Parts: sequence; C-alpha cells; structure tokens
Amino acid sequence: MKRREFVRTAGGASAAVAASAGATGTAAAQEAEPDWPSGVTGGNLGEYMDARGESEVTVEVGAGSDGLAFAPTQLWVDTGTTITFEWTGSGGDHNVVTVEGEASLDSGDPVGEEGYTYEYEVTEEDAGITHYHCVPHDAVGMHAGIAVGEDVPTVETGGNTGWPENIAKVGVPLHAHWVGIAAILGIALTFVFTFYLLKYGESAHTGHGGTQ
Repeated sequence: MKRREFVRTAGGASAAVAASAGATGTAAAQEAEPDWPSGVTGGNLGEYMDARGESEVTVEVGAGSDGLAFAPTQLWVDTGTTITFEWTGSGGDHNVVTVEGEASLDSGDPVGEEGYTYEYEVTEEDAGITHYHCVPHDAVGMHAGIAVGEDVPTVETGGNTGWPENIAKVGVPLHAHWVGIAAILGIALTFVFTFYLLKYGESAHTGHGGTQ
C-alpha cells in the first residue's frame, strides 16, 4: 500500500473511532430512568420496567423465591394506564398500600389467595413517583414504586453500553467525558501506529528490495 493511501485509510479509521464514540456518548446521555427514592430501590427483587405506551400492565404481588416482592419492583407508566396487581399465592398475606406519593394505592386487608387482583387506573393526579409497600411485610423489604408521566426526576443509566443486558440493567452512569477520553486515546494510538509503520516498515522494505 502506498504512503498516501495508507494515511488516507488511517485518517478514515480515526474519524470512524471518533464518530462511534460520539454516538455512544449520545446514546448514553439519552438513556434515563426515574430517580427512585431509597425506599423503592431498597425493596426486594429490584426489577425495573418502562411500560410507557402500554394501556395495561400487571404487577405480581408475592414475587421472588420467597414470595416477598413486587415484580416489576419499579414501574414507569403513562397516565390512563391500568395497573393490575395480581397475587401469586406465595409469601403469605399481602396488600398494596401507598407509603408516599400522589397515587392512592390501597387494596384493603391483606390477602393470600392466588389469582386475587386489585386494579388501579392511573390518572393525571398521580403524576410523579409513588412509593408503596405491603403492610405485613414492610420490615422485610416488600417495597416498590410507580412513576407516572413524563415530568418525573430521572437519572442517566448509561444507555446502550454494549454490556450484557443483566449488567446494563444495574444502571451504572456513563459520563460524557469518559467517552471523550476513549475517543482521543483511540485516535492517538491510530496515528502512533501509522507513524511507526510508515517510518520503519518502509525503511525495512527499501533495504531489502529497493523503493517500489
């Protein structure tokens, strides 16, 4: 490959590295989920679901290996969505009651019957984040949360980081300056490689067979 062609190729590769890193940074900045209060994030199980755009969604009551969790534990919905809380029959008697927030969740007395349901239709008055729990199992971490509407506080979770889904779900923030540093390092390494290959590779080739 001639010197000019090689430099052109290396320059194109560097630009591709920068563009790719920039795109990754943009995706990371755009991916966010509600900023849940500690009472919600400290709940058992910890499953998160973004159900915006869905008219109906189901939450299991008595989920997990011991039946002491809500699944999903953290749920983001639109106004007008109907949430059906459905009992699994595991973990004893449960109920659904608001701890703090705008949604007035109250399924009544604790129930242990499998298949029992409690429906709640989300309205505009419920906008924001609501923390709820199971009263009989409050102390053992049976807590969860519902985020309603678009006007809720959010945190960046890293976007499409390329990690396996079960790791990406953890929501480790990916800050833009780290993406920038990675792009700069990639470009620098490309030019160092180009310099040494052109300088020493071409000299060694000339020494053996002359300049082509």
